[in-house]
Amino acid sequence: MIDRLHLQGVRHHSPACARLVAERIEELRPAAVLIEGPADFNDRLGELALEHELPLAIYSYASTDLAVRRTWAPMCDYSPEWVALTEGRRIGAEVRFIDLPAWHQAFDGVENRYSDAERRYTEATDRLCRAFAVDDVDALWDHLVEVADAEGLADRLDRYFDLVRGEADTADADTAREAFMARWVHATLAATDGPVLVVCGGFHAPALRRMVERAVDEHRDTAPPPLPEPPEGTETGGYLVPYSFKRLDAFAGYQSGMPSPEYYQRLWEAGPEEAAATLVQRITTRLRGRGLHVSTSDLIGARSLTEGLARLRGHERPGRTDLLDGLASALISDDLEQPLPWTRRGPLTAGTHPVVVEMTAALTGERVGRLHPDTPRPPLVDDAEAEMARLRLDGDGPLRLDLAKPKDLERSRVLHCMRLLRLPGVQRDAGPTAGSDVHAEEHWTLDSRADRLPVLIESGALGATLGDAAQTVLEQRADRESALDALAAMLFDAALCGRAHLTDRLGAAVESAVDDSGDLGEVGPALGTVLALWRHDHLFGTAGSDLYAAVVTACAHRVLWLAEGLHAGPGPADHGRLHAMRALRDAVRHAPGLTPPAPSVAAAAQRIAVDGQAPPDLRGAALGLAWALGAPANAAEAAAGAADPDRLGDWLAGLFAVAREEVLAEEQGVVSAVDELVGDLGDDEFLIALPALRQAFAMFPPRERGLIAERLVAARGGGDARGLTRELAVDPVVMAAAMALEARVEAALAREDLVFGEES
Repeated sequence: MIDRLHLQGVRHHSPACARLVAERIEELRPAAVLIEGPADFNDRLGELALEHELPLAIYSYASTDLAVRRTWAPMCDYSPEWVALTEGRRIGAEVRFIDLPAWHQAFDGVENRYSDAERRYTEATDRLCRAFAVDDVDALWDHLVEVADAEGLADRLDRYFDLVRGEADTADADTAREAFMARWVHATLAATDGPVLVVCGGFHAPALRRMVERAVDEHRDTAPPPLPEPPEGTETGGYLVPYSFKRLDAFAGYQSGMPSPEYYQRLWEAGPEEAAATLVQRITTRLRGRGLHVSTSDLIGARSLTEGLARLRGHERPGRTDLLDGLASALISDDLEQPLPWTRRGPLTAGTHPVVVEMTAALTGERVGRLHPDTPRPPLVDDAEAEMARLRLDGDGPLRLDLAKPKDLERSRVLHCMRLLRLPGVQRDAGPTAGSDVHAEEHWTLDSRADRLPVLIESGALGATLGDAAQTVLEQRADRESALDALAAMLFDAALCGRAHLTDRLGAAVESAVDDSGDLGEVGPALGTVLALWRHDHLFGTAGSDLYAAVVTACAHRVLWLAEGLHAGPGPADHGRLHAMRALRDAVRHAPGLTPPAPSVAAAAQRIAVDGQAPPDLRGAALGLAWALGAPANAAEAAAGAADPDRLGDWLAGLFAVAREEVLAEEQGVVSAVDELVGDLGDDEFLIALPALRQAFAMFPPRERGLIAERLVAARGGGDARGLTRELAVDPVVMAAAMALEARVEAALAREDLVFGEES
């Protein structure tokens, strides 16, 4: 029986291995072809026989409550697994996947089924890299397999995989998978009379051969292994999804297979010489399209360097790294800040030379798979496409929505569900945001891109409709997050999606978090968010007003209570607590029935404004709050009380954050008072006050800063105010530091009686 077993270890996505598999199938004409792949997909192999455009992937998911685990098994034209499927089917062999389902615990934490354990046998491959004087495992593989003589390849692969597996530490997950595959192989040998070809990752091949031999010798049960049952309460499923070369590329972070998929596609189709020539042209076109100069002499030099490197490295034909190194040497004349990316595994890093970026992108390619129209899809895809067609959201270009119109409000909710699912080509440019005034308009940009379908299919595990899937996303976030600002943001997203029943749960969580919070800077943003929701409700008459009203009330009382009890010394203005005071101002203005009465809030604010133990920014914000609510406030007099250099700027930041409009409405007032106070500061005091003063006046947009400058110049007798608002070539803080240094030098010279320019 064992003499009929032919076990071929491969590297996933290797053209040379794919050719070898095709040759072995043609030579052996096996009765069965067994392939490393999800055995629970065997009843659906007909879907893989449809006329797809590769690459594609078998996408599997396991959903438990709010947790969804996802696994992909990608295949392209030159994947050995795909060639085994198609060639085995062509000769009439029984074709089966023989690996565990993706939801099995053996795949816990594994996103890519074909991540072929390279991380665990680096010692052996590192030693081989040193022996063959190559940079990494990809260059080693090209040297030994892809551009090497095809004669004797099967034996060479066996020796390679025996070596790397023999020195690797295996995990329990590997043992479980290999035991399952071995039972499949043993059962198939017992059930057939002809040859049986097994195609699996080379890491598993040596152990799998030993397991099958032992099972035959010990006359074990020859029944096929039953599929394991998923854990109780787990929903499992899977679909074919279009894949892309970008997702396949190791330079994009793909865990397995080969980098530069476009290169290996050309290698598969036409061989090394044609692949190199075609990709040189592709790289040249790409570089010139980006405005990077590439001359004919550069290309001649690159060709000579590529051929020379290939000969030097013992290659009869140029390989991928020969091509890339030759082009890099010919086209890059300046120093490189980062090592060339093809000398290691992993994505490109920041600082990679732009020529190198374009070269690697050209070898990645833009191919995107396309599924046959008869391919089964999850219900979410049909629901999303139907909703987009019904609401006319399946076009391209800008879209303006009037949220006061029921139809546009419905369109907005569908678009927000799509946004939460991160569908490509759905971008919101403007519209209601937390803490802002209520807007009755939204602006979107739509682009019906081809890569939207994979995301929809992969989101099918989240729900059968757009609304249900978006709700699952929000519930997953709520399950992970407990911070008040995160909960409030989720509440806002739930409202935008129209998931009113979810807002009840989140609203209760926000109320509870508000009661427990002792951080003013945390409660303030939550108040701004929920106030925006309440105002949105009132404007458009949607559900949720009672819930939002309760949260607004809880937040407003909490902000006021925390502000009155906050005592701290001078320090940089805290934008969180300034946001809180601004949110309280807006709540009192726009939702007066939900907050303490305005006179009570103003009275409390006046108490905080004169509390010597409160931090300067909070005192300024409190004065601004009282002023904004109509209470009498002499800001100029209060500014004089906060004139210390280490307090003035922070106090002003608080005042400007809450009462900017009131400050601008005064013809003179607080700005003139500040001008006088600053004029009275000594040089050292001014340097202390400058950073905070600069931050405070940054609260005003440029036009309003120009108005302030005009008033100051007019108060000083008139003139051109543009000099006060012109951007300086040097940062004012840097100038202040230089002035401070000069002052210290002059003081030291005076102390030592050293005077330059005079005879001593």
